Amino acid sequence: MSETLSHHLRRTLALGLPLVGSQVAQVLIGLTDTLMLGRYSVAALAAATLATSYFFTLFVLGSGFAVACMPMAAGAIGRDDEVHVRRVARMGLWLSLLTGLVMAPAMTWSEPILLALGQTPGVAADAQAYLRIAGLGMIPALLTAALRSHLSALERTRIVLLATLAGAALNILLNWLLIFGNAGFPEMGLRGAAAASVSVHVLTTLVLAVYVTRGPGMARFELFRNIHRPDWPIFGQIFRLGWPIGLTHLSESGLFAASALMMGWLGTVALAAHGIAIQIAALTFMVHLGLSSAVTVRVGRAWGQGDGVGLRRAALAASILSAVAVVLAVILYLGGGPWIIGLFLDPADPMAPEILILGVHLLVLAALFQLVDAGQVMSLGMLRGIQDTQLPMIYAIVSYWALGIPASYVLGFLFGMGPTGIWLGLVVGLAAATAALLARFLRLTAGGVTSRS
Repeated sequence: MSETLSHHLRRTLALGLPLVGSQVAQVLIGLTDTLMLGRYSVAALAAATLATSYFFTLFVLGSGFAVACMPMAAGAIGRDDEVHVRRVARMGLWLSLLTGLVMAPAMTWSEPILLALGQTPGVAADAQAYLRIAGLGMIPALLTAALRSHLSALERTRIVLLATLAGAALNILLNWLLIFGNAGFPEMGLRGAAAASVSVHVLTTLVLAVYVTRGPGMARFELFRNIHRPDWPIFGQIFRLGWPIGLTHLSESGLFAASALMMGWLGTVALAAHGIAIQIAALTFMVHLGLSSAVTVRVGRAWGQGDGVGLRRAALAASILSAVAVVLAVILYLGGGPWIIGLFLDPADPMAPEILILGVHLLVLAALFQLVDAGQVMSLGMLRGIQDTQLPMIYAIVSYWALGIPASYVLGFLFGMGPTGIWLGLVVGLAAATAALLARFLRLTAGGVTSRS
């Protein structure tokens, strides 16, 4: 018998709130960097905005294999197949490690790439200096993503929240010590923020690795048993499911990275204002990203059991919670814009007034695209729950790259709308993706579901 909608709401909240909290804490790490570097210098803030967008673009591409583990493990749990859960987690760690190694050169020699993308020599050089340190955190970041997917599928999300909160606290402390040179530490500025980020990634990985082996009820999965041995059938299955997820993530993050690059063409003030506003928008978006992971697990379990009614109720419950979060975010953006943007700026900086005015304006636009941004990520979470990734990838690429990015360029430069046009282009891409992805999920689940192992 399928669970009621109210039961799904409670289960989704119990699973999703820690995931939301961990996502918010993760973004708080970036917000802390932005806030503290903004107090250090506008030049450091601009370089960090560019460098973190670059790092995140690579990370989301590589994290597709980790994300693929979540619906696979959730479906296995729905079938009561704990051995399959372990096999999926182990090969997810394998693929995450290999992906991190492949990405290392792109961060070590990032300056020529950034110059080719039209960035100024000074900003590109500073961004590479950041990435050469921060890039050391890519492997632990991807391993953390794989462990997080394993724990989320098991609905053990509280430890993920606690580990991320510990990382956020460590980041604040290390930033204070290393960016500004407090308590006798060297003043490293931008490089200090990068070193702090690496430390946070390593700490989070270690905490989750200990928990998956020694946490309550976790020993039975024997996650690291024979981890050196390849499991090629599962490796191949994760690869086939994960690469479209990675490219879907890349197409979306590429939309936002392209907007940062176009802002860079408009100057330091535009890039700094964009960096602040996009960090704030990312903070509220983490609510939907956490709920998207929760709906993947809840839909995945119902799909593993062949419960079509429960699957649709799980999707509806998560959508209701996401809609409530959208309303709250819009109220925040429209009511507190000047105060929020002002937190990131040094009033004595001569560029601060211009950045404040533009940043507040961009937050108004962020309220506009919050709805469609939430819609696309929730639809993707539902589709991943039924292990449908390849056609959604195509929808995303077309929406973001064939519609969103050209719209940002045309509106921002050809129509002379500047930063406003660039952000309106984001709305175009996200709206197209939401419509296509949601329509596909409704079509695929309209006649019931059949689980696939």
